[in-house]
Amino acid sequence: MPQPFERALSRLQVGNLGFRNRIFVPAHTTNFGVDHLPSQRHLDYHTARAKGGVGAIIFESIRVHANSLGRPQAVSGFDPACIDPFRRITDAVRNEGAHILGQVIHLGRQVEGDFERTVSWGASPIPWSISALPPRPMDEYDMEEVIDAHLTTARNLVAAGFDGIELQMAHGHLLQQFLSPLSNQRDDQYGGSIENRLRFPARVLAALRSELGRDFCLGIRISGDEYSEGGLGIDEVARMVPMLATEARIDFVNVSHSAYQASYSLATQMADMAFDPAPFRSLPARIRTGLRAAGFDMPVFAVCRFTKLEQAEALLAAGGADAVGMARAHLAEPALVRKSIEGRLDEIRQCIGCNQGCAGMLERNLPIRCLISPVAGLEGQYAEPEMINDAARRRFLVIGAGPAGLEAARVAAALGHDVTLWERSNALGGQLRTAWLMPKRSNFKDFVCFQVEAIRRLGVKIERNRTATADAVAAFGADRVILATGSHTMPVAISGNGRVFTLPEAVQAPQKLGASVAVYDRTGEWGALSAVEFFADIGKAVTLFVPAASYAWRATIYSTLANSRRLRERKVRIATLRAVRAFSGDALEVEDLSTGASERLAGFSSLVAVDHNRSDHALYRALREAGLPVVQVGDNNAPRTAMEATYQAHMAARAPFETNA
Repeated sequence: MPQPFERALSRLQVGNLGFRNRIFVPAHTTNFGVDHLPSQRHLDYHTARAKGGVGAIIFESIRVHANSLGRPQAVSGFDPACIDPFRRITDAVRNEGAHILGQVIHLGRQVEGDFERTVSWGASPIPWSISALPPRPMDEYDMEEVIDAHLTTARNLVAAGFDGIELQMAHGHLLQQFLSPLSNQRDDQYGGSIENRLRFPARVLAALRSELGRDFCLGIRISGDEYSEGGLGIDEVARMVPMLATEARIDFVNVSHSAYQASYSLATQMADMAFDPAPFRSLPARIRTGLRAAGFDMPVFAVCRFTKLEQAEALLAAGGADAVGMARAHLAEPALVRKSIEGRLDEIRQCIGCNQGCAGMLERNLPIRCLISPVAGLEGQYAEPEMINDAARRRFLVIGAGPAGLEAARVAAALGHDVTLWERSNALGGQLRTAWLMPKRSNFKDFVCFQVEAIRRLGVKIERNRTATADAVAAFGADRVILATGSHTMPVAISGNGRVFTLPEAVQAPQKLGASVAVYDRTGEWGALSAVEFFADIGKAVTLFVPAASYAWRATIYSTLANSRRLRERKVRIATLRAVRAFSGDALEVEDLSTGASERLAGFSSLVAVDHNRSDHALYRALREAGLPVVQVGDNNAPRTAMEATYQAHMAARAPFETNA
């Protein structure tokens, strides 16, 4: 009888390595480095995922050269000081039964060298974005220096105990900058034809193989499609990979997509919940077919938006790939494989593709986080609540059943406490209930469903339609009160007699907006951005007004570049440096903040005005004055996003109790 996930959990030979299963954690930047070296945080993070059951881990991009570092958190492989801290990580991962490989990279034009005071290199003097500087076009001396840097890094990684090396040729970094006609416009032997554009990347690959020997595991990561007009497409890449395999022995091909350029392409790299992942999953199958036709049988890896083993199993069973990489899925749930094997599927924290803690923090050069798993990246400080045997059982009262209240109740109950949850309405989920009404944000419902199922499984007593007062809370007699009552929507003061909708009102009843909608956003947040696209998707003509010089300034570029393309396709007009001053019911008065001039714009059927929410601290103050042990979390503390809310709630639930001496 077939076993669950039989293919995904079967062994896989990758060069001289035997993976215990076909699920791996692909290289992904964490920003955990300290002074360009791997850290204790890296050690704890990767050990947890090896313990969680994956077959292999590929350590994040290891820089081969000083002008590829970019920031202090970036990890150097060319400095021999990296060997000992790397050795601690490789030993720990192997002790948990997983293999560990290191990805070696030169980022090329992406690193402008402000921190290290270096000059970026590239195939041609073409910047990656309008705000970037042109790189130095590399000459033969530069190329030899980069090859030597790869070899130095490889020697250090071998000395540090890595089981294999992945050469990064994807994501628009240096070697892909040579491969792609968008970034390579050279007229010498390194530009033009496929053979010429392959020449330098193939030299790096061949040099690495010569240095490492035939039996050491060496693979490549390559983008199957740049998703950019005039760039690399799957037809061309499927021709390139067998050509590279002819140049040097390749033990695996890890197929990704995208290029690091300020366009839609970059947004596909960490495709958020708005994307259909199916097109990305066709890429490894094409490359695998091309390799097999050319006589090569090395494993082909697939990545992108795999959130559960069922999806990996389906692709593997169909022959679309030989192994599946799950990065964000393992950020959310380190024990994804182990829990799947044990049949604990309902306990798996499933990535929802929100991109707030991973891509959002990456963009800000901060350590990555996770909305779903508040202790992601903090594994050395906090064990999973279920693993802690707390002998001192306490009585918790959690007020409010939004994402913060649900998380607080879940964690407190998992720690073994007696937990009661009060919700003043009949529905659980708080403001996320409005978010998931928009199809491109519907994954938030999966998160809330996970939280609700968890608190029910853990025995939390849920009381709906329960209004909290200071007297009622005092009478309850909790050892800790966690106040998670959220925030309330603030209407924006707009002159005139036209109705002004708040964001929740508009999303909950879009039929009331009419055909032509103006949205005035003072927040730059995900909510307004999502709503604008939602209104356009259902056929409204939409104009977005923002008082800033850009829009959606608090959402990550790793997603907004895709939003920009979709909004353009739907003819959404975006007017920056504009403040809406009045609405008559069919016409707006708009101030141009660059000149101070006003203009009247007619033809609008409705106005949606968005400002930051406000918190009501009255109950908190009353509870404090009564001497009750109350903690504010989430929007009740201060309005932020669900990521901050779940983190604060998690920490409030597991904070130690004071003990009398």
